[in-house]
Amino acid sequence: MKLLFDENLSPKLPQLVAATFPASQHIREVGLKGRTDEEIWNYAQVNGFAIVSKDKDFYDRALLYGSPPKFVWLALGNCTRDDLLALIQRHAQDILTFESSPESVLVLSGFPASA
Repeated sequence: MKLLFDENLSPKLPQLVAATFPASQHIREVGLKGRTDEEIWNYAQVNGFAIVSKDKDFYDRALLYGSPPKFVWLALGNCTRDDLLALIQRHAQDILTFESSPESVLVLSGFPASA
């Protein structure tokens, strides 16, 4: 599964998860920094990405329009990049299974590792 990490997430995340999620990108890497949610959504749809974000707007869009693209919502408050990485790694199998699921949204939450 190719993940497209939203602007509100560390641009280092794609390289940190590359072993499990090869070909993942950050929106900066694909020229979408500062673009609208709709533009990001359309890019992910056309290019076979699942969007990963902490942004509830993508959650709402996924519920309204369904998939593709799929949406992985990191439902954590303020946290570090390491907290997000730990959450993604902890749920890596869930994310991989989600790719073939009929669901359009996967919500990942939990307490930050640093708490």
